[in-house]
Amino acid sequence: MIKDDWHIHSEYSCDGACMKMENLVTGSAEKGIVRYGITDHIHTPYNYPDIIKSKNAYNKNRADNFYFGVEVSCVSKWELDLIASGVEGNLTYGIREGGPAGGSLAIAIDEEYINEHDIKYVVAGTHWSMYAGNKPKDLITDYHRQNMFLSQHHLVDIVAHPWWYLGPCKDGWYTDFGIIPVSMHEEFAKSCIENSKLVEINLSAMLLSDKTSEKFKQEYLEYLVMLKEFGVKFSIGSDCHNEFYNIDFQKASDMLESADFTNDNFYSPV
Repeated sequence: MIKDDWHIHSEYSCDGACMKMENLVTGSAEKGIVRYGITDHIHTPYNYPDIIKSKNAYNKNRADNFYFGVEVSCVSKWELDLIASGVEGNLTYGIREGGPAGGSLAIAIDEEYINEHDIKYVVAGTHWSMYAGNKPKDLITDYHRQNMFLSQHHLVDIVAHPWWYLGPCKDGWYTDFGIIPVSMHEEFAKSCIENSKLVEINLSAMLLSDKTSEKFKQEYLEYLVMLKEFGVKFSIGSDCHNEFYNIDFQKASDMLESADFTNDNFYSPV
């Protein structure tokens, strides 16, 4: 079933990914993936040099149906302004403490950047709480706000791994996905449809993760089915960070087929 992969990281991604571009090209052919793209991370402009390295490696390893994209994070305008002012420190992941809860959201690219680097598509994800604390209710409200922002942003093509959580998988919605109000799912689905966004079905971080329970995986699959029934269109993203392209696409395909997903549910961002 799975023939496309629109969320993959190379050794130039800032978060410990380690796959060489040539290994991706070779591995995709071995796995039967026919259309795919590299999407290394941009959290803030601090990560721009990584993208230059990624694009250079991509240019040396061009292949049929291989595209250059990026994965941007939802961040705050507050931290982007601080970074632009010259604040110092380890800014690999932006500024993750001290910001205003409920402040203006942003992504760290614009149309000029996309055109300059010939970026073919943009994956965008909620990766952390935006200074909202750790109470489940506050986290849920905050994550939904970020997902909605990304679903409405004119530069975003794919909303990555909705409801992936960077924190521990022992409480909150990882224990009971049902604590998230269905009204939020409906609002998100409607926004994605109205704004022509694809919703990512993420393999490594969600369906195939070794950090979450089988109960959570089943609940998350049921959530994806709910979005499908609302009319949402999907893309597949392995979110591979490994040295080699060793994703169990067959297992993921079996899971999706068991939930009545077909090839007609999956779309390309390019």
